[in-house]
Amino acid sequence: MSTSCFDREDETFIVLVNHEDQYSIWPQWKAVPSGWTAAEGVRGDKKTVLAYVESHWTDMRPHSLREWMQQQEQKKEGAQATERVAG
Repeated sequence: MSTSCFDREDETFIVLVNHEDQYSIWPQWKAVPSGWTAAEGVRGDKKTVLAYVESHWTDMRPHSLREWMQQQEQKKEGAQATERVAG
């Protein structure tokens, strides 16, 4: 039975980030998949790169969802300000 390279504790990993600010660990010897970029200067054993991901990926929502939610909040605040001026 073979072990996946992702399950090996002695593997060297890098951290990948996509356009949605989502993170993944990746074996350093594998080609970086399309749509992902390697986080500069981040390389190490599984525990090290997972600690990096945990400290940097603090909001699990995709970037596009965070932007949409922020736009909705701004629209709401704008409507409330308009109501105060009209009222």
